[in-house]
Amino acid sequence: MSEDRGSNRQLLTKLLVIAVAMFGFGYALIPVYKHLCEVLGINQLTQKDGSVVQNTQVDKTRSVTIELDSNVQGTLRFRPTQSSVTVHPGELVTVTYEVVNSKKTEVVAQAVPSYAPLSATPHFKKLECFCFKQQTMKGGEARQMPVSFYIDPALPKEVKTITLSYTFIEIAGLTKTASN
Repeated sequence: MSEDRGSNRQLLTKLLVIAVAMFGFGYALIPVYKHLCEVLGINQLTQKDGSVVQNTQVDKTRSVTIELDSNVQGTLRFRPTQSSVTVHPGELVTVTYEVVNSKKTEVVAQAVPSYAPLSATPHFKKLECFCFKQQTMKGGEARQMPVSFYIDPALPKEVKTITLSYTFIEIAGLTKTASN
């Protein structure tokens, strides 16, 4: 029995040493990984001289003007916070639209985008947009809603201006009265 206890303690000691060594190895991997990436020049957002890595997908040789437009079907007030923005194809851009529910009741609405010219539609890539889902606006609520997008560099060179238009449509039957 004493022999079993001795071998159990020996096994426990070995297991504890292995567990501590595994924890130490896992903890040491983070700085080792960072150093290895720095030495190899991979997975770095800043260079050794402190400059930021530029997105090589941005076509700096040309600019496209994005005209922002808005329409409403219902009682909401809806407009872009700026009328246009000039971008380089491939560049990530965020614009903001403002919507105000001037009614005292809750309104549910959906924004529907459209593009002109039509040939620009497949090249307009939205990453974040309030148009992806229905918006529920409380009575008297005002909201700033962002749209993050980029223009695919494969956009035909003759397209110099794209109009992004949203129609904000109130959804009938989903309007609720405010509870007092």
